[in-house]
Amino acid sequence: MIEKKEKNYEKIVLIGIINQNQPKEKVDEYLKELAFLAETAGGQVLKSFVQKLDKPNPKTFLGSGKLEEVKKYIEDNDIEMVIFDDELSPAQQKNLEKWLQVKIIDRTRLILDIFAQRAQTSYARTQVELAQYQYLLPRLTGMWTHLERQRGGIGMRGPGETEIETDRRIVRDKIALLKKKLTAIDKQMATQRSNRGKMVRAALVGYTNVGKSTLMNVLSKSEVFAENKLFATLDTTVRKIVVHNIPFLLTDTVGFIRKLPTQLIESFKSTLNEVTEADLLIHVVDVSHPNFEEHMQTVEQILGEINAADKPMVIVFNKVDLLPDTSKQTIKNLKKTWLNKTGKPTVFISAVNKINIDQLKDVLYTEVRKIHIKRFPYNDFLYPDLDSLT
Repeated sequence: MIEKKEKNYEKIVLIGIINQNQPKEKVDEYLKELAFLAETAGGQVLKSFVQKLDKPNPKTFLGSGKLEEVKKYIEDNDIEMVIFDDELSPAQQKNLEKWLQVKIIDRTRLILDIFAQRAQTSYARTQVELAQYQYLLPRLTGMWTHLERQRGGIGMRGPGETEIETDRRIVRDKIALLKKKLTAIDKQMATQRSNRGKMVRAALVGYTNVGKSTLMNVLSKSEVFAENKLFATLDTTVRKIVVHNIPFLLTDTVGFIRKLPTQLIESFKSTLNEVTEADLLIHVVDVSHPNFEEHMQTVEQILGEINAADKPMVIVFNKVDLLPDTSKQTIKNLKKTWLNKTGKPTVFISAVNKINIDQLKDVLYTEVRKIHIKRFPYNDFLYPDLDSLT
């Protein structure tokens, strides 16, 4: 199922809608993020269209007038694909493809495509493939899938069975096989986690492209793949970290994003188990991003969905070097804002330029020490207060 696309830079148009839940300012920001997603996938965004609608047209998502405007632009500019920021129903997608005569996908499908490109290990590929098939199943009507031809004659349809029923059965069988495969891998990974002993475990969480992998490299002095693209990291990476004289395990996890497809949350449940089973969460935030507050809310929402919202947390505001003034005065001023009054330990850093990394290490030492002492009270003398170390 997974297809790794070559870079052919398809010409793309983006579509968003303005309503009471999504004012124009938000839609503009969402479409910027959608453009970044499209470029990450290897596309070239030429134009974005928005329409003010109380609710999408159930047949074609957009109104007829806007649809004609989009169609004319597609024909005049040889557009190959249209991407909608909101999830389309199977009927809407089918009708839009008939009307516009180009490939139509939504935000969910685009994210799935990026995950397919980024998946490196067998485990990640299996998770992505499961999510792809779960997305595909309700959308088979009207699609010329002919999936049975990919099976080499296995599972031939019975008397009176239509082609669409055959395709659905093949997809359901594939989903069942992938779930079975993931269950076996999950057991293996659970064993690996249990073999790590009782060492304190911390997990890096945050919106995609906030610098988690870069921070992992700084703290662990190793080389975890990091790139200025969305979802650069899919596979979980675990490193042993020693801060001052206390060891703990640090996990780098997949980045979150607004409207993260439910299929991915379900299929990546085992990867997210690294978050749910962590003793401490390190929430990394790109403080230079104009919408970092909404990104924080998205992360908190997903943590709530996976029952990890109540865990001890350190908030790390990263990329202070990208703020207008990178002097110490800027950080001093940031500390006077609500950002430093969340009730959680907070640090302002630049992982790239290693600004305030020592302060972050001090905070991590203090938080890990609290957990370690609860777990090993008889070892308290081994881990003195930070003041005695300075």
